[in-house]
Amino acid sequence: MSGTIVWFRNDLRLEDNAALRAAVEREHPVVPVFVDDSVKNDVWAPGAASRWWLHRSLISLNRDLQNLGSQLVILRGDPAEQLQRLTQDYAADSVYWNRRYEPELIFQDERVKMRLEEPGVEVRSFPGNLLFEPTDICTQQGNPYQVFTPFWKACLAYREPDEPTAGPVAIPAPQEWPDSLSVGELGLNPRIDWDAGLQEAWEPGFDGAQRRLEVFLQEAIAGYQAGRDRPDLQGTSRLSPHLHFGEISPRQIWHAVQRECRTDRRTTEGQSVERFSAELGWREFAHHVLFHFPKTPDQPLRSQFSRFPWVEDEAALKAWQTGSTGYPIVDAGMRELWSTGWMHNRVRMIVGSFLTKDLLISWRAGARWFWDTLVDADLANNTLGWQWISGCGADAAPYFRIFNPVSQGQKFDPDGAYVRRWVPELEAVPSRWIHEPWNAPAGELNAAGVELGIDYPEPIVDHAEARRAALAALEATKGD
Repeated sequence: MSGTIVWFRNDLRLEDNAALRAAVEREHPVVPVFVDDSVKNDVWAPGAASRWWLHRSLISLNRDLQNLGSQLVILRGDPAEQLQRLTQDYAADSVYWNRRYEPELIFQDERVKMRLEEPGVEVRSFPGNLLFEPTDICTQQGNPYQVFTPFWKACLAYREPDEPTAGPVAIPAPQEWPDSLSVGELGLNPRIDWDAGLQEAWEPGFDGAQRRLEVFLQEAIAGYQAGRDRPDLQGTSRLSPHLHFGEISPRQIWHAVQRECRTDRRTTEGQSVERFSAELGWREFAHHVLFHFPKTPDQPLRSQFSRFPWVEDEAALKAWQTGSTGYPIVDAGMRELWSTGWMHNRVRMIVGSFLTKDLLISWRAGARWFWDTLVDADLANNTLGWQWISGCGADAAPYFRIFNPVSQGQKFDPDGAYVRRWVPELEAVPSRWIHEPWNAPAGELNAAGVELGIDYPEPIVDHAEARRAALAALEATKGD
């Protein structure tokens, strides 16, 4: 056939999909393809929570394609081999895809392109998953940015993000469809014991993304500036997994927010719009840094931290992973993660600081745990976040900025509602002591039905002592 293969990856949507739009405009048959290569032995292969989400997102995408007279062809193996075989078997003359920016995938795309172009297949890649291409934004000296604020100012000065494009009303189908695996045959559904929690918390797919955006615009965006740091409130968009899998594009979110909230930026609502827009900017910054510094998933951007004396403590790591540290706000966050595959951003910073600075366990261990358990596990965001909180990355929080889990809980979960939800054994503890139950009078703990060390663990470290040890470790690193 004289037609186009559209290679879907983290762009599992029909709207604002540049590669699909260009293929349909050719008015030749279009074969949408997803190639599963997750069986490779790669530390950054999709984790369990990501596979759970991907299984459902592919089902949703296939249903949307079928509504337009098309379908998703699912293959497994090396993308270069699978796409080359498909072009040969069906005489397709072009392969289109939307770009990805992770180091390994950039290399993979080049390999696929070289292999397909040899027999004369047209290969085109399109921007589609960021507001700005990483190569478009640079300093006056032509270098990549390593600090967010000047980076984001440069983005806003560059141009307004493009308007999103509408999806096709029909997709030309080939006379005969290639053989395809079913979504179930990919074996993406992991054997995990948090499936029920994920199912309750999320609706993967384009429709779920649209509903999530609508709820955010109606109920949370106006108060985002104040509510974004409160895990006890529904103050954030929770769009991150939909963005990661490309069920909605950042341009769709950007323009929906601007359209719905055209107001004076001096008002509370206007400041909330700017703050949320800047959070989209942090996502851009994460991809900018990863693109220009491709070794950062495994190596600190600040080279001095390669000498930092991280501690290997399996028992402490396990306590952190399972929400058993004895610090309620930390444990609540880790249990929310295990139950729902997601964690509030403020709490991500708290638990990250606790792991790297109270326990002195490497940010790499935290990044790998998040990678396996987050439904929004994104290599760029995950890397930037962990290097930021540990002090070793771009625009990082200074290492001496060590979050106090008690005062953070008191400030951002003042009544303890978040802790009570995820640490129910502390439900009856008075708000005054909910974030530091070890300081509560024995009578009040008894009345709450809590015996420390039995019903809820004692703190595994003393925060004040851990802070001193962390600062001493930093000083020792500086002296090398």
